[in-house]
Order: sequence, then structure tokens, then C-alpha cells
Amino acid sequence: MNSAQGLISAENIAKNYGKGDVLKDVSLGLLRGERIGIVGRNGGGKSTLLRILVGAEAPDAGRVSFLNGLSLGYLAQVDYFEPGATIVSAIFGESATHSWASDPRAREVLEGLFGSHKSDAVNRPIEGLSGGERRRVSLAKLLVGNHDVICLDEPTNHLDVEGVNWLANYLKREKRIAVVVITHDRWFLDEVSEKTWEVVGGGVEEYEGGYSAFVLAKAERIRQADVETTRRNNLIKKELAWLRRGAPARTTKPKFRVDAANQLISAEPPPRDSVELLNFATNRLGKRVFELHDLTLGVAGIVLAEHINLNFAPGARYAIVGANGAGKTSFLHLLSGRLKPLAGHMQTGQTVKLAFLTQHLDELNPQWRVLEAVEEVAKSVDLGKGRELSASQLCERLGFGKDAQWTPVRDLSGGERRRLQLTRLLMEGPNVLFLDEPTNDFDVETLASLEDLLDGFAGTIIVVSHDRYFLERVCDITLGFVGDGQLRDLPRGLDQYFEIRNTAHNDGVRTLDDKTEPTKVDRRELKKNIERIERSVTRRDEQLQKLERELAETTTDYARLAQIHTEIEQLKGEKEKLELEWLDLLADLEHLESK
Repeated sequence: MNSAQGLISAENIAKNYGKGDVLKDVSLGLLRGERIGIVGRNGGGKSTLLRILVGAEAPDAGRVSFLNGLSLGYLAQVDYFEPGATIVSAIFGESATHSWASDPRAREVLEGLFGSHKSDAVNRPIEGLSGGERRRVSLAKLLVGNHDVICLDEPTNHLDVEGVNWLANYLKREKRIAVVVITHDRWFLDEVSEKTWEVVGGGVEEYEGGYSAFVLAKAERIRQADVETTRRNNLIKKELAWLRRGAPARTTKPKFRVDAANQLISAEPPPRDSVELLNFATNRLGKRVFELHDLTLGVAGIVLAEHINLNFAPGARYAIVGANGAGKTSFLHLLSGRLKPLAGHMQTGQTVKLAFLTQHLDELNPQWRVLEAVEEVAKSVDLGKGRELSASQLCERLGFGKDAQWTPVRDLSGGERRRLQLTRLLMEGPNVLFLDEPTNDFDVETLASLEDLLDGFAGTIIVVSHDRYFLERVCDITLGFVGDGQLRDLPRGLDQYFEIRNTAHNDGVRTLDDKTEPTKVDRRELKKNIERIERSVTRRDEQLQKLERELAETTTDYARLAQIHTEIEQLKGEKEKLELEWLDLLADLEHLESK
């Protein structure tokens, strides 16, 4: 590492908490202005590495060096404030108001995180603030400091999509600051980081680029490793065949050959837990899911949105977006029947069987084992056509291996409890799934497995999440609380949501019809929307094929035949609308490319 530019240097650091090496012989460095994203499995050592790099925890071996005079800021996962503190005192301490109010950077941070730098926004007491607001206070305190390096451990936790978007844009502009960040938010990683450290097996693998580049580079490494694995497996087969051919006494003589075989066998990694796509929607979902007619959503008499007219389609995937407190979770409670509308009415399909993954983990018996917690719901799950899986087999397919099934619930991590909660819900065989912040406490590998699992879910999915990558990966339709008392359909997804919000914030200075010079961002957004529509069309093609097969097999159930025809016509209409939108976006892209 170049000492002239090096800010932090770690040499051969190791850490062990008594259950094996968390970190072993790790050497790495941070240069001025670098942007590093840290990824890895939960419990794999990411936070330990970050705490050692900032000096909050000492390594068992090795050393960490800092550039003389280095100013280092650290955001831990837990927010702590002095009793009786206000927002402004927690951020600026005893500094006089004029000293920070005259600082453009301080004003920008306060306005970005709290909407204003004026007293009514920043003089509120910390006590009583939501988790998201407390997180914003910790972030503001860090960002107003004049730091050379900031290290962030899950900075996007509890932030809404607007907070995540603002933070990413702010960090991208502050080129002078080196940033090291742990987060499961893959969109944020892509926006902010220029290099990725993967903490795996006690070591750190380095990759150039953000999350997308990391995935591509890792896939290439795995491909190359597969070639080596094939070669090694062939050698193993040859060695074992040679050992088996001779008499037992022969194997004791050429000991070096036996040792070679044993070494090859011991180098074989254990198989990963597999997550297989399963169809849990055992209950047929009819044409009607939820129909909302001139509905008014409100809590305690406070109106959050009104004149809502929506028809949720069977098999469709919806993202619900909006700022914290806009009404997203309340809307899910309304659809589930836990909250009554202030006006209007809602119809729920008779065949709807709902499963609701809430933000709060179910209280489970801490003495239960994982398998017992699943068997408490059902001993087996029916996959149809005479196929059945036991609870143990299902656990294994959902990422809980044979050994993990006997882990007590009390010993599970937050992410594992979340996965267990989802497993228990799916065991009930729902055909409508509500997911309220499903990505909390999940590492990026678990998120990829969850997305893969949801690809195979045959029912309707409605998601509330601040994880933009997850929303764009899983959902086809975006509905947004944009701050005007309406719940709007957003055909262009979160890009359109931010346009509307920015227009409102700028008091009409900017309009959605403004024509600006085309940029790389414009092209990227158009391509992203084209890909989203292509995925939606593909899903509808799959649904149409499934219905057409059922139509051919159904001969005597005339009511079902009529229903199938209706569903086919509805899907064809949706597909035609999507194709027209696709053509418009493609024309816009070609127009930009021609400039």
C-alpha cells in the first residue's frame, strides 16, 4: 500500500471468539477517496472486520495502522444517544446555532435527512423518535464531521427509499471522503462502492466494482474453480480406484499415495444448502383478489390517502413505496382486514388464503428446535400430484441443513429467525403473500435465495420494502404514496416516484415534462424499465400457457371453463398494454441513442 495515500493498513489480522476463526491472516488497506463495499454471510465476520479497522475492537493477532492525523467516523448498527438529547444537540453538541446554521454542508445534511434545518424539524427530543428517525440523527452527526474516512455498518437500516436515495447521492458527490460500508442493500452498494470486499471463510476476497461487478466477477471465479474441481475429482476417483484394486496390505506400503488421496478428499468443500423453487399456492386463486372502490385509508381519523380504486390481479407482484409514515404498512393492514377503511369499501376474493410476513418476528418458544417450529404448523406439505415433503425435507430445501434443523430457536440469528418465520408461513399453503420489509437482517446470499424462491410462488405478492434492488427484482407493478393524499400507479417504478417527489420538493420549479439533455442515467433507466416490462410479459406468457393447458384438460367443469376464459382474456389485455408500453420505451431509447 502506498504510504503517501494510505489511510488505514491491516496486516495479518486474526480474530477468534472461541468457535473457530472469524478472521485469519487478513491483510488489506484503504486508500484516500476509495469506496469499499463489504459483503458476506451473516455471522461471517463483516462487522468484526469493520470494528477492527476503526479501532473499536482489537485483533487477536496482527496490527492495524492509521495515517497520522486521520479523522475517522464510524456508524455502528446500534444508535445510542444521551438521555434528554434533542436532534440538534445529538448532532452538534453544545455548538452555537449560528456556527452550524451558517455551514452550507450542515444545512444540506439536515435538509436531506430531516426535510429542513429549521428549529421545528431539528429541536425535537430523541426520545419518542422512530427507528428510522434515530438512524437519520446518527447519520447526520457523522456526515457533518470533517472526516477523512467514514465506516458505515448497515446505514440503510430503517431508512425509507427516499433516505437511501439521498444518502447514496450525497456520498457519491463527496469524493474527498473514503467510504467503507456494510449493507445488504445491493442497489446502494452499486451506487456507492467502487470495490467489494467479500468476507468468506475467515479471509477477504477483493473484487473491482460494486455489487453487479462483484456478482459477475465471482461467477467467473466459480467457473474457473469448477474446472479445477473437475480435475481434482478425476484425480480422487483414480486414487481411490487404485487403492481399492490392491490387497489391503498393499495400501500400507505406498503411504504417500494414501496420504495424497486423503488430502484430496479433505479439500472437498461441504455442499451448500440448496433452496429449491416450490409451488406453495396449493389453494386455487380465483379471478378476484382485492377490489378497492373509492377507498379512504386512515389511522386514528388521520387521512393517509383517499379515492383509492384498485383491482389486484391473481398472480401479479406489487411493490408499495413511499416515505416512512406515508401509510405503506397501514395499507397492508387494510387489505388484510386488520384495519377498516374510513370510507369506501373493499371486496376480498372468496378463495384468498393470505400469509402476512410482518416487520415483527413471531414469538416462538425459545426451547423449540427449528424442525419443531416448522412441524408445529404442519408435519408435511402437499406439492400436488401425489407429491409430499416432510417438514424435515422442506427445512433442508429452504436453507436449514440437517444439523441446522436441531438448532434451538433462541440461538438463531435475526436473519435465520426471519427465514424460519417465512418458512412457517409458506407451510400453510397461501395463495396471497404480504411481505413487510422482508429483507431486514438478510445477507446478500440469503436475499438472492429468497428472490429465487419467490420466483416459484404461484400466487399474488405485495411487498413493502426500502430495498430498491429487491423491489425491482421481484415486483412488476409499483404503487406509490407520493405525498399528495393519493396512492398512484407508477408504470416507470421508483424512477417515476423520485421524479414526482423531487417536483413537489422544488415547488413546481421542475416538471415531469422538462426535456433535458440525454445522459447515461436516462439510457440506463430506460433499459431498466424495458427489462422490467419484458419480465412482466414473460410471466404473463407463462400464466397463459398454464391456463391454456388447464383449458385443454377441463371438460366437464363448465363454471371453471368460463372462469379460465375470463382469466385468459384479462391476461391478454394486460400483456397487450405492457407490449404497447414496451414499444414506447424502446422508441424513446432509440431516440436517445441516435443523438
